[in-house]
Amino acid sequence: MKELKPYLEANKQRFLDELFDLLRIPSVSADPKFAGDVRRMAEATADHLRTVGAEQVEVFETAGHPIVYGEKMVNPKAPTVLVYGHYDVQPADPLNLWDSPAFEPIVKKTKLHPQGAIFARGSCDDKGQMFMHVKAFEMMLKHNLLPCNVKFMIEGEEEVGSKNLEKFCLENRKKLACDVVLISDTSIIDNDTPSLTVGLRGLCYMEVEVTGPNRDLHSGVYGGAVANPINVLCQMIASMHDSKRRITIEGFYDDVEKVSAKERKLMNEAPFDEKQYMKDLHINDVMGEKGFTTIERTGIRPTLDVNGIWGGYIGEGAKTVLPSKAFAKISMRLVPGQDPKKIEKLFQKHFEKIAPKGVKVKVSPHHGGYPVVVPTNSVEYKAAEKAMEKAFGKKPLPQRGGGSIPIVAMFDQVLGVKSVLMGFGLDSDDIHSPNEHYGLFNYYKGIETIPYFYQYYTEMKKKK
Repeated sequence: MKELKPYLEANKQRFLDELFDLLRIPSVSADPKFAGDVRRMAEATADHLRTVGAEQVEVFETAGHPIVYGEKMVNPKAPTVLVYGHYDVQPADPLNLWDSPAFEPIVKKTKLHPQGAIFARGSCDDKGQMFMHVKAFEMMLKHNLLPCNVKFMIEGEEEVGSKNLEKFCLENRKKLACDVVLISDTSIIDNDTPSLTVGLRGLCYMEVEVTGPNRDLHSGVYGGAVANPINVLCQMIASMHDSKRRITIEGFYDDVEKVSAKERKLMNEAPFDEKQYMKDLHINDVMGEKGFTTIERTGIRPTLDVNGIWGGYIGEGAKTVLPSKAFAKISMRLVPGQDPKKIEKLFQKHFEKIAPKGVKVKVSPHHGGYPVVVPTNSVEYKAAEKAMEKAFGKKPLPQRGGGSIPIVAMFDQVLGVKSVLMGFGLDSDDIHSPNEHYGLFNYYKGIETIPYFYQYYTEMKKKK
């Protein structure tokens, strides 16, 4: 693979410019007003795959946003890698908190990215990481060094729960047949400490509505006599954690798999400075379930968090109103053993049970996904481990991530294959937040590393 490094060095600016063009497309899948931009991003992704040499490239329609597919079959006897990524992004709101416009990418140096980082929505999650695969693929084809078959499946609905991906996979099992799914939508510990994600939490996302009186009321005339839905909702949410920060929903922890003391010890050997962690976030203390470290709380313990809450008057000035309704979006991150469908029912039953008589409640599920643990003794993992070690000069540490990628479990169930989670972002890259960014080092290091995975995976599969 020595031939690829000069090509990468010679084309770094072009690779960056091409990514910038994609980052300028506001492909926000959650907001219908961006539907045209999401479509434009799908077509642009397909164009790039065609340009670099992929075949059978097609933009497949779904009930929602399109899925882009392409492939290069070099040898029927060689293993097949299915590259999964997504081209949709989170909404950029609140726009006033961005230091530069969300869809006008710019490179700026930061403490953690002294070589510079790309600031733009989608730079890390997941356009930058998805596009690394396209550029690595280009390099290998240019030099006739692609040792295995490669298929691409890039979707446009990951940020809204991949609503139509399972149906697409079920209907296209033969087209998507592969030996492993390669995903870069995760992070490393830091640029000096490579890691591979071996576990992801699941997700159960709910929306709740609390209704009191049949209309907004004057808070002076009715206040103190009629239940205020916002007050009630806040009390209900607060009651969902006890003094030890454990979730109070009955049966919530019944299926949580216990992690061994040995694994917990290994997790906590990863480099982590809690004081710096708090300093970076401008907080004076951490908060979480008693008896667990910060690393454990975000990797092996389930959570319940309010993602948004609203109701009443929130405009300029004052309006003394007792609102008719209050709303909240609540997500629960799940760990191995927990079933999102079961948790959904437990949550609904609990929420309805704790509601006072003075209000009515409605619980609506949004989307969810199963937690995942990736085996570390497989050929796929060992190939990724060797590739990261070759590129970084250090053996990567196995790490459990706090985020969720629901489609990993789905790939296992529908396609019958495991996934390799080989991401290159940092947890501090502000994905889903204002000022999302992705280091130039990380972008180029990903492009350098991916060809090694293809090489080592093909060699290891052949030996096996």
